[in-house]
Amino acid sequence: MPTGFRPQDAIDEVQVRWPAEVLPFLMEFARIPNLSPNFDQNWEQAGHMDEAAELVARWAEARDITGATVEVVRLPGLTPAVLVEVPATDVDATGTVLIYGHFDKQPPFDGWSEGRGPWSPVVEGEWLYARGVADDGYALPSALCAIESLRATGGHHGRIVILAEGSEESGSPHLPEVLAHLDDRIGTPDLVLALDSGSPTYDRLWVTTSLRGLLLGTLTVRVLDHGVHSGAAGGSVPSSFRIARILLDRIEDVVTGDLRLPELQVDPPDWAVAAASDLADALADADADTLADADALADADADTLADADADADAARHTPGSDPSPFPVVDSLELEGGDTAERALRTAWRGALAVVGADGLPPTAEAGSVLRPFTSLKLAIRLPPTCDAEVAAEAVARAFISDPPHGAEVTWDAQAAGGWAAAPLAPWLADALDQASELAFGQPSGRFGEGGSIPFMGWLAEQFPRAQILATGVLGPGSNAHGPDEGLHLPTAERVTGVLALLLDAHAGRSQAG
Repeated sequence: MPTGFRPQDAIDEVQVRWPAEVLPFLMEFARIPNLSPNFDQNWEQAGHMDEAAELVARWAEARDITGATVEVVRLPGLTPAVLVEVPATDVDATGTVLIYGHFDKQPPFDGWSEGRGPWSPVVEGEWLYARGVADDGYALPSALCAIESLRATGGHHGRIVILAEGSEESGSPHLPEVLAHLDDRIGTPDLVLALDSGSPTYDRLWVTTSLRGLLLGTLTVRVLDHGVHSGAAGGSVPSSFRIARILLDRIEDVVTGDLRLPELQVDPPDWAVAAASDLADALADADADTLADADALADADADTLADADADADAARHTPGSDPSPFPVVDSLELEGGDTAERALRTAWRGALAVVGADGLPPTAEAGSVLRPFTSLKLAIRLPPTCDAEVAAEAVARAFISDPPHGAEVTWDAQAAGGWAAAPLAPWLADALDQASELAFGQPSGRFGEGGSIPFMGWLAEQFPRAQILATGVLGPGSNAHGPDEGLHLPTAERVTGVLALLLDAHAGRSQAG
């Protein structure tokens, strides 16, 4: 193993390069409304996705990385992908690292704070607010920043392939064909890093141990050819909304929120239960630090006492239990008895959310009309090890079979499986802790993520011998997919520093072997 490399130098180099080079790129990237294909059926004609891919590629080509190649991969009918191939720094550094990200975006949504907007990036303090910057525009430029910083400070890395795709927010329907097309060029990585996950706190690097699957679809119930007077028809013609409620009750317990169908349930493994408990302890420590900071502020300056008390109250708030990471209303009671149980529910229990609706006029325009149909877009989260195809078939049967009152019912959905990580190799676990200590001042943590990254399950199947690692910056306040999506800039820099050190550790392992 070559000597002379100081890990702290790479961390310091990232902290110089990231705000000077990555942040300006993200400000430009954020202005492009390149919606994922599910949310823009005319994405090819609109041209925004091509614009984003070209911007990413141009920025990548401008990096000072000897031997790197950049290509915008275009296949007919599919969103473009950007592929960056970086050769190893020396012949002794064997092995391949595959780094994954995406650059397609969710819809703008409403409710953005004054001065902020999905396509109008703004930096406020430690935050960059705009759609798609944390999910997941930061990924590819941060990976390249890590490589540049590592090389500039004398570090080493093996062969690296970086792939950023354009359909992840739609469930990555285009990715399998892109991967098949690039199979020879990707090769057989022994380490896969996905930079599209989250972090329950910003005090350390968090590694995702599991991801839920997703069944995303639209349930439509039709009872009439057109709307009719509710006084004339109500009581005779069953409401399409009531029938939809009946159908939802077939798969979800309306009181507990638990999914009813056995095909949508799994028993969490013991390691997941232990990880949920560890996460609860880490969150309790973080909350204690927040309260201590608020108390210290009150002691330091009497003029800020009211603000400090408000901060402390916010940290303590959630009726009858632990602080909530969500902007809940004052009276809301979260599901799950304590933080550990809620962490387990989020990571290993299924859940249903109605995320959209058609057939419902705005309240200000709604007359006394019995509507002809109700369409509900449903996001059904599936436990990590649940068979997504079996689950999809079970949900379809529950919705379509024996429709109430003989209503016309359709269900159009796509399924993506979840993922549960294999145990980390000792060298990787040690490298994560050491890198997190240097970048964050704390060892790394483990947690189960409630979201979905279909790519992870596919990679686990395609490269069963690879170490597969998911991490990211989507922590408290980032609010991905919603209003005021934000990227916590210090965390993005620290994650980038960790990435640089992991690449060096991977090279050191291959050289030692």
